[in-house]
Amino acid sequence: MQANKINSNQYAYLVKLAAFAATATALILVLLKLYAWFVTDASAMLASATDSILDLFASIMNVVILRFALAPADKEHKFGHGKAESLAGLVQAAFVLGSALLLVFNGVDRIINPQQVVRTEVGIGVSVIAIAMTLMLVMLQKYVISRTRSVAISADALHYQSDLLLNLGVLAALFLSQGYWLQADGVFTVAVGIFLLMGAGKIMWTSVHHLMDHELTETELSMIKKIILNHQGAHGMHELRTRQAGPDRFIQFHLELDEKLSLLEAHSIGEAIEAEIIQALAPCEVFIHHDPLSVVDLQARNNVTQRD
Repeated sequence: MQANKINSNQYAYLVKLAAFAATATALILVLLKLYAWFVTDASAMLASATDSILDLFASIMNVVILRFALAPADKEHKFGHGKAESLAGLVQAAFVLGSALLLVFNGVDRIINPQQVVRTEVGIGVSVIAIAMTLMLVMLQKYVISRTRSVAISADALHYQSDLLLNLGVLAALFLSQGYWLQADGVFTVAVGIFLLMGAGKIMWTSVHHLMDHELTETELSMIKKIILNHQGAHGMHELRTRQAGPDRFIQFHLELDEKLSLLEAHSIGEAIEAEIIQALAPCEVFIHHDPLSVVDLQARNNVTQRD
C-alpha cells in the first residue's frame, strides 16, 4: 500500500475546497429544511433541520480553524499549527452532543403527544433535494480525505454521511405519520439524536487520538523501517518515534552506523535516508540521531545485565 504523496499547497487547497463546499451546502439545506418544518410541523423535519444547522456551524468552524491550522510554522509555533484541526473536531463534537440531547427530548415529547404531519409533499420534496446535494458533497469529502487524511474534514464528513440515512429516515417518518403510525415522527427523532451522540463520541476519540501524538499507521511505520534497513550504509535502527499534526508527519529515530565511518560519511548516509523518507511520506520532517555500533552493543549488554 503506497502512502499518499501530497505537498502542503495541495493539502491546503483540497481541505479548503471541502470546507467551503460543506458550508455552502449546509446553508442551503438549513433554509430549505426550516421552511419545510414550518410548513409541515414534522418533528422529524425539525430533527433534520437541526442536524443541518449543526453541520453549518461545524463547517464554518472548520473554515475558521483551518485558516489557522494551515498557517506555516512561526517563531512561537515551530512545529506548525496542525493540531488546530483536532481542536476543531472537539468543538464540533460539543455542538453535536448538545443538539443530540435536544432532539431526544423533542422526540420523546412527540412520542407521548403524537401529531399528524401536514403538507407532507413539501417535506418529501425537500428531503429528496437534500439527499442529492449531500451525496455530491460526501463524494467530494471522500476524495479529499483519501488524499489528505484531514481530521477536520473527516469529522465534518461524519455529519454529512449520517445525513444520507437521516434524510431517508425523514421520508419514511413522513409517510408513516399519515395515519399509519403517528409515533413514527417522534421515534425517528429520538433515533437521530442517539445516532448523533454516537457520532460525537467518534469525533472526540479521533481528535483526542491526534492531540495525544499517536503513532503513524502500521503501513507508514513499516515503510519507514524498510527504507532505513534497505540502505547499504545502515546496520540497524532503534527508538523510532512518529506523530502527525495536520498534514505534517514528524519522524525521529536512532540510526546505527559503522563507527569507522568519518563524520562526513555518516552525515551523507543520514541525508540519503532522510531524502528517501521525505519522498515517500511528504510533507514530513525527519530527525536522525547517529549511533556507532559499539555504543549500541554496549547499551544492549547493559540492558541484559540489568534484566538479569
